[in-house]
Amino acid sequence: ETKKMRNMRPGLLAAALSFGTATLAQAQAPESTDPIKIAVNEWTGQMLSAQIAGEVLKKMGYNVELVIAGALLQLAAIEQGELDLNPEVWDNSVTEAYTNGLASGAIIAAGPLGLEPREGWVYPPYMEELCPGLPNYMALYDCAMAFGTAETFPNGRLVGYPADWGTRDIDVVKAIGLPFNVVPGGSEGAMIAELKSAIAAKQPILMMFWEPHWIFAEEELNFVEWNAIEGECIEETQVKETACGFAQAEAQKIYSDDFGAKYPAAAAMMGKLTLTNAEHNAMILEVDQKGRTVGEVAADWMAKHESVWTTWIQ
Repeated sequence: ETKKMRNMRPGLLAAALSFGTATLAQAQAPESTDPIKIAVNEWTGQMLSAQIAGEVLKKMGYNVELVIAGALLQLAAIEQGELDLNPEVWDNSVTEAYTNGLASGAIIAAGPLGLEPREGWVYPPYMEELCPGLPNYMALYDCAMAFGTAETFPNGRLVGYPADWGTRDIDVVKAIGLPFNVVPGGSEGAMIAELKSAIAAKQPILMMFWEPHWIFAEEELNFVEWNAIEGECIEETQVKETACGFAQAEAQKIYSDDFGAKYPAAAAMMGKLTLTNAEHNAMILEVDQKGRTVGEVAADWMAKHESVWTTWIQ
């Protein structure tokens, strides 16, 4: 995106939470005046998805509340009915909790959002001079220290996702015996700052990252490449010689099991809501690089795409 993430400025969050009661914009009244509670995660792309979903629901006459929720804790809250929905969940970052919720029927899948995500380890091209053999992952065994620091010696250093996003990067390193220490990123903003700083100084950097994201429009980055396999990539059980890296995500829309019965028109809209990589890239650039709020950018999207979102509520 550009998911999974993502800058966490206080003003941005405040804007994301600035929802009030909507004016009825459709002939059909909402089925309930209870607020629909939408999960807001800690990355810009998801904030935009949540804001747009909320704005469309407001146009339908619903009351909407955006609630900050961690990527893992939100699933329990949706199962328990404390939150109603999330329009953008990357299903491979919360696999067990996500699949268990779907299997139990406590979480309902409303279909893919429309994004085409990719996740993995990225590095700037100059690192290929220090680590011949890249982008193949096998090169990392021979040149770990090209990515290392005094603190990680003799291992390399890999900047992973923030701890609340799961342990997938750690799982892969352990499974294939890669001589790297995984250091969790503090937040999306902290990860981007470290990445840009390293590139500016041409310092070593290997980082778990995702696309779509605006950083790929601003910096040249390469993904580490893995073995192609048939079927699903099982991250925790892969081995060095045949490693497949990371299972690639789908960005899914989900809601609680009683949401469809309580808000059938809203549930139908959720099934139609669609956003693209190109739309996300442009919006996230406006927020993360041009200093606009999520609310402003989402409002612009609504104004420019009225012919799109009106079809979702018909």
